[in-house]
Amino acid sequence: MCADGRTAYAGNEHRLADVLRDAAAGRFPPSDGVVEVLAAPSGPVDAVVAFTAHHLIAADVDPHWVQGALEDDDLGAPMRPEFLAQLGRRLGSPAGMLDAVLTAFGDGRRSDLVEEAPDGDMAHPRLLRARRYRRNVRSFDDRRGGLLTIGQGLAGRVEVSIEVDESARGRGHGPALARAALGLVEPGEPVFAQVSPGNVASLRCFLAAGYRPVGAEVLFLRAG
Repeated sequence: MCADGRTAYAGNEHRLADVLRDAAAGRFPPSDGVVEVLAAPSGPVDAVVAFTAHHLIAADVDPHWVQGALEDDDLGAPMRPEFLAQLGRRLGSPAGMLDAVLTAFGDGRRSDLVEEAPDGDMAHPRLLRARRYRRNVRSFDDRRGGLLTIGQGLAGRVEVSIEVDESARGRGHGPALARAALGLVEPGEPVFAQVSPGNVASLRCFLAAGYRPVGAEVLFLRAG
């Protein structure tokens, strides 16, 4: 909340994209206790995005409702389960998992990943999820038990996810895949990864590949 208990409202969805790109570059919103209510972003998801003492709610909700639903004296209130459940009911979509958000920049390096055909094996859970949450999804196989998906997610940002077969784990394939993703975008383009805080193996993987944590978020997948 603002110091006087108000939320800030912005109708421009590009505000979220700008904040995310700035955070990737190490320029974070001020730690001022403000909760920004933004227009619902294009794409399939709404979101609550958390930085240090600053939150953004990107969804089609009345900022006055947000103000009434949050506790004035709790800087972390937008991430409390009670609020997220209320928001989910209002949006008609349950809150997703709380994820840490990590990012790194495209480096232009070539990789030996093999791109899967667009109509390839749609049964893989990682690919199925990516296609629900992102647009223009591409998938790549490292031929060693690893799968990488990359596409446009929240506010149009580039998002990557990886999966390594259990039999191939512990051999450095995960960090190698995470680094390989940085060669699939233009040099300097930020690449984002969302990781459950409890998934320590995945967190270590992205950290080892040079990704840095910049915030946290909860997504709300729209019906249909």
